[in-house]
Amino acid sequence: MSLARVFLENLLPVMLLAGVGWLVRRRIGIDPKPLAQIVFYVLSPALIFNLLVEIPVALGDMLRMAGFVTLLLAILATVAWLTARALRLSRTLTSALILTVTFMNAGNLGLPITQLALGQVPLAWATVFFSTTALLSNSVGAWVAGVGRATPARALAGLARVPAVFAIPLALALRAAGFSLPPLAAVPIGLLAGAAIPSMLLLLGMQLAGVGRPASVGLLAASGALRLVASPLIAWLVSPIFALPPAAFQAGLLESAMPSAVLNSILATQYDVEPEFVSGAVLFSTMLSMFTLSPLLLMFQ
Repeated sequence: MSLARVFLENLLPVMLLAGVGWLVRRRIGIDPKPLAQIVFYVLSPALIFNLLVEIPVALGDMLRMAGFVTLLLAILATVAWLTARALRLSRTLTSALILTVTFMNAGNLGLPITQLALGQVPLAWATVFFSTTALLSNSVGAWVAGVGRATPARALAGLARVPAVFAIPLALALRAAGFSLPPLAAVPIGLLAGAAIPSMLLLLGMQLAGVGRPASVGLLAASGALRLVASPLIAWLVSPIFALPPAAFQAGLLESAMPSAVLNSILATQYDVEPEFVSGAVLFSTMLSMFTLSPLLLMFQ
C-alpha cells in the first residue's frame, strides 16, 4: 500500500468532516462555544461511559493499558514542564505547553483513524487508551489549566464540575458488577455517544477556523515536535514494561502519535490559559500530523 493511499483512505475522510466545521464557521460565522459546551458536558461523558460499558477487553487488560497511558502522559508532562522551565515561560504559558504536549487527540481523531487503518481489535484497545486520556485530561488536565489562573486548591475543587470524572468510575462499577442498563437508559446514551465523534470533528474545524497568526512560531514548533515525534518514541520505549499484545501495542503507538487534543482548546478557553497559543498548537500539530501519521500507518500495514 502506498503512502498516498494510506492518507486518502485513513486520514482524508476524517479531515473532510473537520473541514465542514471550518467552512461553517468561516461562511456562516457560528460561534463554536455552545457546541464546545455540549461536547464537554454531554457528548464526551456519554461516549466514554458507553465505550467502557461495552468494550470487549478484560478488566485486567484494561488496567495494563491504563497503566501504560498514565506513565506515558506523566513522562510527557514532565518533559513539557522541563522545557517550559528551560525557556523561562510564564505560569500560564507553562500550563498551556503542558496541555498541548501531554494530551493527544485520542478520541475524535485517534478512534476513527484506528478503526479505518487497523480494524476492530485494535479499536477496542484504542478505546481504553482514549478513556484513560479522557479521565486524565478532564481531571489532571483541568487541574493543570486551572493552576495557570488559580491556586492548586481552587483548581482541584473545579474538578467537581467535570462530568467525565464521574462517568468513568460509574461505567467501571457497572461493568464490574455485571449490570446492564435497561433500554430506557442505554438507547439515549448510545445515541449521544454516536453523536460525540462527528461533533468533536465539527468542533475541531470550527475552532481551527478561528485561529489567527501564531504569536510564537518557535514555541509552537517545540510543542509540535514533542507531541508528534517525542510522544510515539516514548510510547515505544515504555510499552515493553506492560507486555502489551501486538494489537494493543499498535493501537497505543498510533494513539500516542495523534496531534494535540481539541479538549485542550476547550480547557484553555474555559480557564483563560493562553487560548490563542493552545488553539494555534492544535492547528499546527493537526496539520503536521497528516505528514507524520502517514508513514506510521504505512509501517503498520
